[in-house]
Amino acid sequence: MGALIADTLQGPKVDWFALSPLLVLLGGAMVLLVVAALTPAWPKRCYALFTAAVAVGAGAMGFATWARVSHEGSQSLVADAMVLDKPGIWIAITICLAVAMAALVTDDYLRREGLDGPELYVLYMLAALGGIVMAAAHDLIVLFLGLEILSIALYVMAASHRKRLASQESGLKYFVLGGFSSAFFLYGVALIYGGTGSTNFTEIVAAFDATIDDRSNSALVLAGVALLLVGLAFKVAAVPFHFWTPDVYEGAPTPVTAFMASAGKAAAFGAMLRVLLQALPHWADDYRPAVWAIAVLTLVGGSVMAVVQTNVKRMLAFSSISHAGFILVGVEAAAHGANVSMGGDGVSSVLLYLLLYTVLVMGTFGVITAVGRTGDAATGLAGFRGLGRSKPALALGMTVLLLAQAGVPVTSGFVAKFAVIKAAVGVHSYAIAIIAMVASVIAAFLYLRIMISMWVADPEAGDDTRETVRVPALLGVAIGVSVLFTLAVGIYPTWLLDILP
Repeated sequence: MGALIADTLQGPKVDWFALSPLLVLLGGAMVLLVVAALTPAWPKRCYALFTAAVAVGAGAMGFATWARVSHEGSQSLVADAMVLDKPGIWIAITICLAVAMAALVTDDYLRREGLDGPELYVLYMLAALGGIVMAAAHDLIVLFLGLEILSIALYVMAASHRKRLASQESGLKYFVLGGFSSAFFLYGVALIYGGTGSTNFTEIVAAFDATIDDRSNSALVLAGVALLLVGLAFKVAAVPFHFWTPDVYEGAPTPVTAFMASAGKAAAFGAMLRVLLQALPHWADDYRPAVWAIAVLTLVGGSVMAVVQTNVKRMLAFSSISHAGFILVGVEAAAHGANVSMGGDGVSSVLLYLLLYTVLVMGTFGVITAVGRTGDAATGLAGFRGLGRSKPALALGMTVLLLAQAGVPVTSGFVAKFAVIKAAVGVHSYAIAIIAMVASVIAAFLYLRIMISMWVADPEAGDDTRETVRVPALLGVAIGVSVLFTLAVGIYPTWLLDILP
């Protein structure tokens, strides 16, 4: 009987090499979790260095699969549940980079807060695993599984600072509101399945091709498209689905905030490109106006709300919303030529922006990690007052990163913003391109406020008694890499642009 069942149940063929970035992250997370539980506390920096090494190894396997795709082309994986192509690999490498930098930023933070342990590093790797699945998914159910792996890890990480009530509160808010967004997404999946009979992207497109003249299910499918868009818009913190972002970013441990703003955003936008361009290209004319409107609201709302904040973490939370608006400009441009190949200037501009923003935001929150001091108690503008005098190198690095976020030339931020605006102009979306440039000017004011606090603000009574800002070795490496990469891409971007998918 057992032999009969074994002969009957034939699993899908698995290309283990194509899945190697996922396997490296999963293996690293399991090894760290089990070995750390069975051994005494590891020596200083070992948890962080192990996590960074695993992330680098996963990224290296991503480069190996990139070389394979360059020679053999894209291919489906695991019975067409996932796809191996350059956009998916690019997102995977971006997420691995975020994990490596987050590990370096987290190292001293945990010891400073009395929380040193392997748990947060394990969650980084598991969250990255879910994010990579989202970016490579070719089936709505698989995408949802990746989304939940990422989301659950982020919920726990947001609440991981057990000694701060604000961290517990941020984790609870993120969990409750994230549950709503997942419900919207899953209901959208159900409606798409009801209208097409499948959750596989290829079969969804084939079902639309076969019924191109019969739109009897059009209302059902349109409702499904709308719900999918709502669920994904929540994950990228797009207005009006952004309301969780400021509180969660402020309350979460600062390294976790950096990870959410980088890896979380990269995974969500990778999933959005997959769903809109590969699963629903036939409905591009229907969802493109909604993407346009959400992009405009996100650009203007994020920029305007950022300039009235006084807490730097909340400032950068709204700044990340504004950056999501810029990335949505690229998504809107990509939707003009929606096709299952995921090609074109719109897609390339989104992928470029995600990589550059990941490095940029990691370095920025790395500085905030140092300046925030014990308990993240000094993340207001006052905490940055006089930083130019006490830590000029750190203040200079922060200035470069803030100028890059503002899109000043000779920085990677300018390259990223120019790419999405160029993509919008290329498809004649002139209005949204102009709005994006105006929003960038508005947002520049908030970065200027932080720079003034660091370099110009006069010292006040009590400043001399504040806890000293420390920049440990690994944190310094993360900030230094971020600054150097930002300037290198800004001064000479050709080397990166030439390898864009």
